[in-house]
Amino acid sequence: MTQESTNNEPNHDAVFAIAGAAPQTDQQLAEWIHTHLHIRVPTAPLIDNHNAPLEYLAHAFFEDRQPRDCVVWANRGGGKTFYAAIATLLDLIFKPGIEIRILAGSLDQAKRMHTHLRALLATEPLDELIAGKITERRIKLINGSVVELLAQSQTSVRGTRVQKLRCDEVELFDPDVWEAAQLTIREKHCRGTEVPGSIECLSTLHVPFGLMHDLVTSARDSNQKHRKLFQWGVVDILDQCDDSHECLTESGPCPLAPECSGKAKARDAAGDTPGHLTINNAIALKSRVSESTWNAEMLCLKPKRSDCVLPEFNSAIHIANDLPDKNTITQTIAGMDFGIRAPTVVLFASLDQHNTLWITHEYVQAGVPLTDHISAIKATKPLTPLSWIGVDPAGRQRGLQTGISDIAALRKAGLTVRDARSSIHQGLDLIRTRLKPASGHPTLMVHKDCTHLIQCLETYHYPQDNPLSPTPEKDGSDHAIDALRYMIQNLDQPYTHKKSTYLN
Repeated sequence: MTQESTNNEPNHDAVFAIAGAAPQTDQQLAEWIHTHLHIRVPTAPLIDNHNAPLEYLAHAFFEDRQPRDCVVWANRGGGKTFYAAIATLLDLIFKPGIEIRILAGSLDQAKRMHTHLRALLATEPLDELIAGKITERRIKLINGSVVELLAQSQTSVRGTRVQKLRCDEVELFDPDVWEAAQLTIREKHCRGTEVPGSIECLSTLHVPFGLMHDLVTSARDSNQKHRKLFQWGVVDILDQCDDSHECLTESGPCPLAPECSGKAKARDAAGDTPGHLTINNAIALKSRVSESTWNAEMLCLKPKRSDCVLPEFNSAIHIANDLPDKNTITQTIAGMDFGIRAPTVVLFASLDQHNTLWITHEYVQAGVPLTDHISAIKATKPLTPLSWIGVDPAGRQRGLQTGISDIAALRKAGLTVRDARSSIHQGLDLIRTRLKPASGHPTLMVHKDCTHLIQCLETYHYPQDNPLSPTPEKDGSDHAIDALRYMIQNLDQPYTHKKSTYLN
């Protein structure tokens, strides 16, 4: 094992002699990995709009790729931790003096990447690049580059100032630790390479809420260019399919036919490098899990919605690109959830002659007084004049500053208010009935511009750490659902007006 020189100066010449020149193109990068590590990295995805692992490795290695921060959404067993270890090794070798930290959802997860790194460096002649001894949490090379594992704690993260932070299994992160991690990066000149600093997030995506869901959603947003998204699933990392498997046999199609469509057979002809997962293994994996688990955790198409409060909501069914014909509208109504620090949400909807409720407009605003919300309600132009607005009965209580209740303030402004009492479970059942009735077509549609409500319908969920809890999580997605609930429960259950003592 080659040591650093006697004066403790980094030995750059020895690294160059062992590892060769730094790759300059994606193809050279793939060739270096194959030559020195004996690993063939998939070069092309098989699923449309997905990425090959080589695309991630090239983005991580070439510092001119933008944006520098990235998110890797890959399947279980998809090699994301292993490929992140390769990316780390490349940085350590070709960016002398770089400092990298590995932060994972658990220390055991971080140690998996460390184990991959140790194995990669154990091959000759790369083992000569190690300086001193490898510890359980630290590896240093003779060119001064260092990688360390971090415990997931604010204390550990806040004391860090490095060029690269690789975060594995982000879906398991504590939100406060993730927030602290955003301030750990600094740029550095690494002997001919300017490393601006970056944070990489790698994870599966199990559920349509939480940190990883937020990161993927923001990376997909064309208006935000903070992070690059790389996504691959089990089909994208399939090995070459040979003649022992047929896409269609006498007994039926191959189990992977719906996803693969014969593309794994055509990889060699197309000049694409196959992946590490054998066809037999992939078929066996598919036979062991449900369709929702396969789609979420293996194909990486969409997260599971089993913990969602409203799994009946289907964006392909319930989102409308167009507004209903005004001539079919019987009345226009609204639902409102009061908020102060949390946002106040107002939803406007039109009921057509077929009893379909169309959510046409939304208003979401926090930190402003009720008078501003009232002005916004009056300024909104729904398809037909507003008939009434459904609100939380708790709005009958007097405000400490105004001396009157929120409901009284709305009525004083000339708005007709309905505030029927109903349990949260009864209100949610009414929403579910409109989303997916026992017979007939759905009677709840949401216009595509109501993006906040759509997101809340997809993410409103029960506590993951308490599977027996009947009460949904109050983490922000509840406000729009509450506004929808107040609207529908005042529409679909008998309403009788009782004069409130709070109105005087």
